[in-house]
Amino acid sequence: MRRADRLFQIVSLLRRRRLTRAADLAAHLEVSERTIYRDVRDLIGSGVPIEGEAGVGYRLGKGFELPPLMFTVEELQALVLGVRMVETWADDSLRQAARRVLDKTEAVLPERMRGRAADTALYSVDIRPSKQVRLHLETLRRAVDERRVLRFCYCDRQGRESQRSVRPLGLYFWGQSWTLAAWCELRNDHRNFRLDRVTQLELTDLHFEHESPVTLADFLRAEAEADGRA
Repeated sequence: MRRADRLFQIVSLLRRRRLTRAADLAAHLEVSERTIYRDVRDLIGSGVPIEGEAGVGYRLGKGFELPPLMFTVEELQALVLGVRMVETWADDSLRQAARRVLDKTEAVLPERMRGRAADTALYSVDIRPSKQVRLHLETLRRAVDERRVLRFCYCDRQGRESQRSVRPLGLYFWGQSWTLAAWCELRNDHRNFRLDRVTQLELTDLHFEHESPVTLADFLRAEAEADGRA
């Protein structure tokens, strides 16, 4: 977590509680108490009215408010539904990030809007992907972001296994499954791989550039052309 995000979280947590110990803040944010003491000192130095002391606890002075975020009801509903979908279908890191987004949003909403998030009756069915897929998602997101070649064993619909080396281009969620859009070096062509058929996933140190035909735009163009021929 970036330090700026951690400072925001400290203020948000103090805003919601009367008195909070440094130990509780440290446990929630997964840092040391020494880090919390330093952060609180810096927040006070920047003008945030935090009262209390080390070993006792901290609270925000009366009247302190974070600037409100201006959302319509539908915008807030869209945000909550998106968070709930990520919590249901994404990997653990993204699920935690989604929850932090909602926490930050709730912390700075005007008083009249704060109950709207919790009361939003829009849900994503809690049928999470397998542990293997969730673990793969985090590695695959990193591979896409860092443009790193992946190696894995892939089992097709006929049950045939093959070793693949691919250049990952994007990830897609289809409502029931995740797929990886990639340039397959074995087939020398674009391919879409279902994550629940991927095993022995390896993130290599080999990097690649987005140059035609190894781009997501090329992949999408090829998919559209294939649909047009079908």
